[in-house]
Amino acid sequence: MHSDELVRFSITIPEKLLAEFEASYYAENRPNRSEAVRNLMRGYISRERWRCSGGEVCATVTIVYDHHLPEVTRSLTAAQHDFGHVIICSTHVHLNHETCLECVITKGLSRDIQAFIDALRKIRGIKSLNVNVTAEL
Repeated sequence: MHSDELVRFSITIPEKLLAEFEASYYAENRPNRSEAVRNLMRGYISRERWRCSGGEVCATVTIVYDHHLPEVTRSLTAAQHDFGHVIICSTHVHLNHETCLECVITKGLSRDIQAFIDALRKIRGIKSLNVNVTAEL
């Protein structure tokens, strides 16, 4: 079914879960419960396509690390050179005297971007690494 026609369906969930969900989306000024559920569904579908497909996707990779560890900086640079074919751009900012944040915007086959992320995960000294898959193209 590839229609933009709206379909009504019902789900059964614990009352406490619904109360927490409603408190969250109302706090974010979401227009209604249906739109909040649609956004969750879109996010789930994007993550599954990312995980399962060999298709082309866009993703941002956010890395936080201690730039005083020279091996981290060298390894990050090497990984970005190795996967330059999927990197559109990167932005580097200094959060404080020790910590840097780098955001790498990627576009390419999901398996290539996953390989880039796997290479980053092997780098010792990265404090956090987060991936946000934006779209399947």
